[in-house]
Amino acid sequence: MARVKRKPTSARRSTAQRKRATTARRAKAKTMGLTDQLVAILPFTEEQLQKAFLVVILAVAGGLAWLVASLAGVPAMAQAQMAVWASDSGFEVQRVQVTGVDRINELRVYERVLSARETPMPLVDLEAIRSEVVELSWVKDARVSRQLPDTILVDIVEREPHAVLRKPDRLVLIDETGEELEPISAENAKGMLIVSGMGARKQVVALGELLDAAPALKPQVVEAEWIGNRRWNLTFKTDQVLAMPEGSDEAASALVSFAKLDGRQRLLGGRVARFDMRAPGRVYMLTRDGDRIGEGEGS
Repeated sequence: MARVKRKPTSARRSTAQRKRATTARRAKAKTMGLTDQLVAILPFTEEQLQKAFLVVILAVAGGLAWLVASLAGVPAMAQAQMAVWASDSGFEVQRVQVTGVDRINELRVYERVLSARETPMPLVDLEAIRSEVVELSWVKDARVSRQLPDTILVDIVEREPHAVLRKPDRLVLIDETGEELEPISAENAKGMLIVSGMGARKQVVALGELLDAAPALKPQVVEAEWIGNRRWNLTFKTDQVLAMPEGSDEAASALVSFAKLDGRQRLLGGRVARFDMRAPGRVYMLTRDGDRIGEGEGS
């Protein structure tokens, strides 16, 4: 039997192999040392870090799975199936309950919500219903909610009637912001503040602030006419007219001055038909016959 003779490993090769092994061991030791130092610095144990990495990996995998499912329409299918189950269990809209209604016709609210009848509760779009309801002229705000198993609750916040806007062809009830509510007859408008003039509706808030400057005179004003889109003429219960200056501050100051004059001289109810305070610091007075009887200080 023949023998295979192996050449003995040379001393040079053996030395090189030992050097490579030693270098590898040192590098490994150095790397492990740095890793151990980093782990020691962090406020986590090695086991906690491993769990954290596992959670991250699972979260990424779950996100990818959800993305794939979304692209395939799985969530929508699941939602539709849940809606069917809810409807079969009696969880669908059968009743509508409206609260907070005083002046508005309640049927008009029901008309806006009828589209949700027999809709499975999970599919009811509450915000869409609210948007429909707040379009009604009398509705200032609304809150729409579900009452399981079969009721939609609509809580209304109504606008408050504040004055009457005189238009060329009709009278319209408005709130304190000038929002139009509904037409009103002249008979029903008696006793309410009448606002008139081109662009007057947009000035209702400013008018309220002006009248608040003289609380004693406010109940006496029955009509406010917006003149030339720049100033007011106020008509009192005595049918006397006060011409106000331009500018909110100027008008408020003039009205306060007129209130003081009325308190001292009882201007309202007298023989003067028109008071003109457009000139700063002055008040001009005209009789009911159109005669000018003099002028006085506006303060």
